[in-house]
Amino acid sequence: MGDLSRKDFLRAATMMGCAVAGGVRAFGAKPHQMSIKQVTPPPIDLGRLNDNLIHAPSDPDKWPAFRQLLIRWREETRDRLQYDGSLYRRPDFAWVPSCYSCCFLMMCDETFYDPRLGCYTVDSFLDNGIEQFGGYDAVVLWHAYPRIGIDDRNQFDFYRDMPGGLTGLRDVSRVFHARDVKVFIDYNPWDRGTRREGLSDIDVLVSLVKAIDADGVFLDTMRKGSAELRAKLDALRLGVVLEGEIALPLDNIHDHHLSWAQWFRDSYVPGVLRNKWFERRHMQHRIDRWNRDHTAELHTAWMNGSGMMVWENVFGTWVGWSARDRSILRTMLPVQRRYVVLFSGEGWTPLIKTEMPDVYASLWEGNGLRLWTLVNRSERTLEGPFLKVQHLDGERYFDLILGCEVKCEVHDGAIVLHGMIRSRGIGAFISGTSETLGKDFPRFLNAQAKLNAAADFNTDFPSRTARLRPVAATKEYGKEEIPPGMVEIPPTTFDMKVVFRVRECGFYESQNDHLKGAGAHPLHHMRTFERKVSLKSHAMDVTPVTNAQYAEFLKATGYQPKHPENFLKHWKDAAPPSGMEHHPVVYVDLDDARAYAKWAGKRLPTEEEWQYAAQGPEGLRYPWGNEMKEDVCNAGQTEGTTSVIAFPDGRSAFGCYDMCGNVWELTDSERSDGRTRFCIIRGGSYYQAKGSDWYMDGGAQPCNFAVKFLLMWPGLDRCATIGFRCATDIAD
Repeated sequence: MGDLSRKDFLRAATMMGCAVAGGVRAFGAKPHQMSIKQVTPPPIDLGRLNDNLIHAPSDPDKWPAFRQLLIRWREETRDRLQYDGSLYRRPDFAWVPSCYSCCFLMMCDETFYDPRLGCYTVDSFLDNGIEQFGGYDAVVLWHAYPRIGIDDRNQFDFYRDMPGGLTGLRDVSRVFHARDVKVFIDYNPWDRGTRREGLSDIDVLVSLVKAIDADGVFLDTMRKGSAELRAKLDALRLGVVLEGEIALPLDNIHDHHLSWAQWFRDSYVPGVLRNKWFERRHMQHRIDRWNRDHTAELHTAWMNGSGMMVWENVFGTWVGWSARDRSILRTMLPVQRRYVVLFSGEGWTPLIKTEMPDVYASLWEGNGLRLWTLVNRSERTLEGPFLKVQHLDGERYFDLILGCEVKCEVHDGAIVLHGMIRSRGIGAFISGTSETLGKDFPRFLNAQAKLNAAADFNTDFPSRTARLRPVAATKEYGKEEIPPGMVEIPPTTFDMKVVFRVRECGFYESQNDHLKGAGAHPLHHMRTFERKVSLKSHAMDVTPVTNAQYAEFLKATGYQPKHPENFLKHWKDAAPPSGMEHHPVVYVDLDDARAYAKWAGKRLPTEEEWQYAAQGPEGLRYPWGNEMKEDVCNAGQTEGTTSVIAFPDGRSAFGCYDMCGNVWELTDSERSDGRTRFCIIRGGSYYQAKGSDWYMDGGAQPCNFAVKFLLMWPGLDRCATIGFRCATDIAD
């Protein structure tokens, strides 16, 4: 999530005749819209430890001096810090330099967990990753945000409440490991307002690494982890890495093998990733998660021999990769994986002079090979001479993207490499002998040719639509037949205004269209949607369904959910807690609520019906009026649920109780785009996690306030603060 302060984001710096990236791009900005400001080269600043990218001079004549300054800076900084790279030499960390492709995986993603089958689908998820992106080297198992804060479950509880619990996640890790994919778990340092464990976060985190058999810890919103965490992970077992989200300080590179590369603009002339330049075996994953054009990120990774974060399901918002971006990554990864020794070695020369405008190149040398990585910054396909290089006797030249040999003529000891690079695409040449290229090189080259032939450079956004699940049909009651405990709501047409807090999970739509114009709706601020709604005659429960009513349903039907995890977790000996019979039933999911409603001859209310019953014909902000009054609702003063009729003065105009506070209420608003399922919950609850903006909203809420609640499976979806009431149709 990157909760950097504005000071961190906007901090300007210069070094070695180039601007150092410290700014964050506004939502929606095109990644290749870059402005370059050349500055007078200042003295080398060895104290700048918190920047991410070193911008390059735009003048090619300055590149040789730029490279010399880079070399000098690296040497002097290593001496100053007394840098010790011994952890990178340990055999248990040998996998790090080849961890190029990391998938940020929402565990509620329907391609990873199938709610219909009720099981993880790791193999099909990985097969799809190979087909679409060229495969993953690691995955981050993301768990809690944006749902955390709905009740007092802490971030670690979210792992425990995943399907199969920690044992199930360990089985997931085994499948990933069998496919040679590393597994990271996530740590949210800002989670201080939920349930405390009696142990330090570090101790709990280490215990989860052990239980899940994880290979790394992703440090959300953090630059670095502590020395204590590093020591305890090493004591647990060898080979567990740390990867921070924010620019990693140089003095922590020795014990943090990976880091994210985000929140910066590259210069038009590709810049140098600071951490990768400092320690060639360090892996950085380039990511700008809200972009629909990832070519700028791919270029940075390709020019720096570094990696990419693949992230399409962004906390419940769809930000799919275009066919072009997927094609580039599929072609790029095999080269990086095959020549990882070059990309993590000392033979890196950034910004080799090219023969074509808008094309830039890096050189990687070692083991009798020379490999050039090129990027096309322009919006047009380029063909012709790209590089003029010294010829070495006995060497042949190959295009690793097109998958073919490059026929060259030697003139005065030099050759010119010709080729073709698509719009915003990448190129690569390699030179070597039959011995240095390897016996399997023809097979590799043929595979690259096939990838190139199948490349699709369509830049259309692969949009998705979140489709609403149809509301269950129920009996239409006559006005004289309305079940007891319900109130009639007459037919109406009204302007429905719905307020959401702007969060990264988005709103009703699936994709990230909600970020357009985000400057007017910054993160964590409110945004209003308005639409005209027509409702037929219906009836609404006067109160939420109580524990006693749900117990009657169980006695009559013997209902048992397919997945019993956390079902009625608060009950004792299969009965409601004494004294809470008339409190709202909680720890039920949508299917549990629907089963009750069907038995009662009812259904769940639509979101529109719920809001109208709460705000009344006058469109009140709260059920009782337009001002908040904590003494007429359960706004948290009791630190738990209350009887559903405890606040008669808080009833709505239709006489409905508890439509503000006590517990959130499910509505029949389930949607899915094939990747994310969610429903809309209303009313707020007694509980509010405090201390971070990243928590889900809590406390009593206005009638028109809505929360997008991500769904996964019953064990996680059942919460201490979510209940429901029923509705039914009335014949006109």
